[in-house]
Amino acid sequence: MFVAVCRAGSLSSVARDLGCTQSAVSQHVKRLERETGAALLERLPRGVVPTQAGRILEAAAAEGISGLDLAIRQLRDLIDGHSGYVRVATGATTVRHFMSDAVVTFRRRHPKVNLEFRTVSSGRGTFDALADGALDLAWITVGSPVRGIEQRTVAELPWVLAVPADDPLAGRPELDPAELRDVRLIRLPPNSTSAAHLDAACHEWGVRFTYDTSVADWDTALQLAELGVGRAVVPAVPGLPVPGVGDLRLVPLPGLRPLPVGWAVRRWDALSPPARAFADTVAEFRAAGAAASAAAG
Repeated sequence: MFVAVCRAGSLSSVARDLGCTQSAVSQHVKRLERETGAALLERLPRGVVPTQAGRILEAAAAEGISGLDLAIRQLRDLIDGHSGYVRVATGATTVRHFMSDAVVTFRRRHPKVNLEFRTVSSGRGTFDALADGALDLAWITVGSPVRGIEQRTVAELPWVLAVPADDPLAGRPELDPAELRDVRLIRLPPNSTSAAHLDAACHEWGVRFTYDTSVADWDTALQLAELGVGRAVVPAVPGLPVPGVGDLRLVPLPGLRPLPVGWAVRRWDALSPPARAFADTVAEFRAAGAAASAAAG
């Protein structure tokens, strides 16, 4: 009840949700305040907010509730064998490039498991959903450590310059990042981890890009480059066109640090058996793809 009050910012709305009186909710909070010896809520003209002590208690209580929810799901999975569900945060671009074969294989191996793909609007929202137990797995660009979240790199993607076939740079076997200084590019999602990683990798070379177009995902950047709208620096995701063939040309940028992508979870050792199996299946196919690319190279 206390966690619900902190999240809603209102005693009355929690009372309505729980079908009790506001007084009952207030008495519950006051009892906690007596037991802890600290003021947990600050009363405002419109609603309440947790105090510093309240935030500490809310975080601990939410973690405990999330752990109990996870335990119940694991018990259900143990009872049902390989049935259950796996909730994954990802987008259509990710499924297309990283998971299509793995999804087919996983479905064949675990026909009773329900796969649920969700789109989350931000990285912070993804981590919050993992921490709350609303998600099992999230496919992310691996970045700085996040408290309460474990990240695991599955693949490291080299960067390429995408240009139309008639671009002066299209015939180059590779490019040094310094050659792109002041080149105008199609911008990756500005607030994304991948864009921040690219900016940091370029900074190491003293390279600063300028932008004239912005896109929401890598596929759109590739499509615009193929149409001749502009040039784009994108990660070499699986399934891209063969370099040197077709209307779109991909010129390697080996000097830039690769982009790490992979899984984020709340705790690996607490994943349900189906969720662990799905994460391992995706990693299995990505490892096989990397080995095939190395052999071809």
